[in-house]
Amino acid sequence: MLLKLSKVSNLTQKAVLLAALLALGACAQKPSNEAAVLVENPLTPESVPVSYRTEIAIARISELLTKAETTDEQRARLFYDRGVMYDSVGLRSLARFDFLRALRLQPDMADAYNFIGIHHTLVGNYTEAYESFDAALELAPDYDYAYLNRGIALLYDSKTDLAVGDFELFHQAKPEDPYRSLWLYFADAKLSIAQAQTRLAQNQSKLDQTHWASSIVAFYLGKISEEKLLETAANVNSDPQQLAERLCEVYFYLAKWHEQQNPSKALDYYKKVLATNVYEFVEHRYARIEMNRLRGLDASAESVQ
Repeated sequence: MLLKLSKVSNLTQKAVLLAALLALGACAQKPSNEAAVLVENPLTPESVPVSYRTEIAIARISELLTKAETTDEQRARLFYDRGVMYDSVGLRSLARFDFLRALRLQPDMADAYNFIGIHHTLVGNYTEAYESFDAALELAPDYDYAYLNRGIALLYDSKTDLAVGDFELFHQAKPEDPYRSLWLYFADAKLSIAQAQTRLAQNQSKLDQTHWASSIVAFYLGKISEEKLLETAANVNSDPQQLAERLCEVYFYLAKWHEQQNPSKALDYYKKVLATNVYEFVEHRYARIEMNRLRGLDASAESVQ
């Protein structure tokens, strides 16, 4: 019923208005009998924040580098360590400068040459990348990750036969590692998908089956579904760091799988890889190059002078 306030006293009008306002307030504040339930999708990437320990370590190393009493060898190691930290948070230009400083002070640092080679690959400077990886391997012939990174550069530079050789050496160093089988598969598949599948099936028997990434190999061999693979990747007992790392990996390898059949889906997966901010993972490093290749652009992930 609508009250006609013109026919009642001012006091009554005020009382009615007050009661109405209180009633509205009570309705607004009345708690719901059903508590809101927060439901999160574990397969939605959440960016990994920069660790405060990394920030403090960068600041501490920068302070140590200002001290006159440090030797050239110590300064080289400090520049290298700070470069690794810069690289882990995506500050690759700063990382590259520190790796170059480290090499000027200590020219026999294989690790620094490996990082420099990676950065040259990311901008499409393949000749310089090969020179850096060759220098790393000359200093440390058993440096298996230099074989991986040189193989990746060769693969992007369409030197597939040479890439296969590097991936074979990388795989032989640790055949139980699922990721090594996958990168060898990518190179093999450029030459023959049938032969690539055959070798991957042979390598599967050597894998550490307790490693979750062995499920990625099983997916490539058609033994499990994409849904099952994603379910396996998300099963990390609510550890956000580990979940981000697994999603970075699984979305990259799913994107590689979908490149030929469904490029749009592959592109979406690569975007999810980048969303994790797990900069130091090989999958994150090369996701943008893969995206550019799908778009028909220059393969370089970034451009620098």
